[in-house]
Amino acid sequence: MMTDQMPLFPQRGVKGQYGPPITQIKTITLNSSLAMAASAYHDHMVRQGFSEHTIKAFGGDLRLLQKYFGSSMAIGKVGTKELNDFLTWLLFYRGVPCSPKSYARRVTTLKSFFGWLTGTKILPRDPAAPIIHARAKAPLPLYLNDEQLEKFLNAAEAKLNGDRSDPRPYLLAHLILQTGMKKAECVGIALRDIDRSGKEPAVLIRYTNPRMQHKERKLAFARELLPVLDRYIEKYQPKEYLFECTPRNLEYVLADVSELAGLPDQVSFEMLRWTSALRDYRDGMDHDHLRKKLGLSKITWRETSEKLAKIAEPGL
Repeated sequence: MMTDQMPLFPQRGVKGQYGPPITQIKTITLNSSLAMAASAYHDHMVRQGFSEHTIKAFGGDLRLLQKYFGSSMAIGKVGTKELNDFLTWLLFYRGVPCSPKSYARRVTTLKSFFGWLTGTKILPRDPAAPIIHARAKAPLPLYLNDEQLEKFLNAAEAKLNGDRSDPRPYLLAHLILQTGMKKAECVGIALRDIDRSGKEPAVLIRYTNPRMQHKERKLAFARELLPVLDRYIEKYQPKEYLFECTPRNLEYVLADVSELAGLPDQVSFEMLRWTSALRDYRDGMDHDHLRKKLGLSKITWRETSEKLAKIAEPGL
């Protein structure tokens, strides 16, 4: 006679099932960490018979929540404002496109997770209850107006032609403004990827990650910048990459020029990128051409084009 009965429900720990065996649920309190609460919620989903797809998707969403707040964040410190800030980060600042479908599911995850914490009397009130599924509105980006841009470029030129001539600020500022490239792309420019052979010189933006290769593109810049480029190479003697320093060092370069220009805010890579995009937008560049120049997906471009249209309005 068989003494072992096959389990009625799938057991975790069996290959192809849900993972390690269910452990005894630890006592969750207001001071428990997000990581501990998410682990307990995972076990709850398994016991309730959630589909494997849902468990995996909700688990991924809760890992993003922990990435944003830190896994040790106490669940009692997460309020509605903090959750709305998290959703805004997902949409606009994480750097990864968040489709309407993914956004809606992540809102559902928050409502399910915090609803469970409230229903089990762990939380006195549900911080996710007031959240609506409508997409949050991000603040308009910072950019340089014409007067500020002139001051900034004049300061970079002063660095170039001063007694202690430094071509790096001038080259960096004009390269970003003319191409609209991101900080990481700028730091990644290899000397071999600078092409002087065409009517306009250009720089090839490359990505080592195969998933990002759709962002690879060739960006032209003014031939008048070549003499400054040569002065820079002569002074700094780069071996493999154009800017052989950390991104933080290049941020300091922009900060020094901002201070010399007397600008109220420190100019960043992002500000110059938006300024570049705005100039092309106002000059009537074809929108699909501009999208490709910026290396944006069609989903991300929808958000970007709305912001460009707004800041391009007279008076802004």
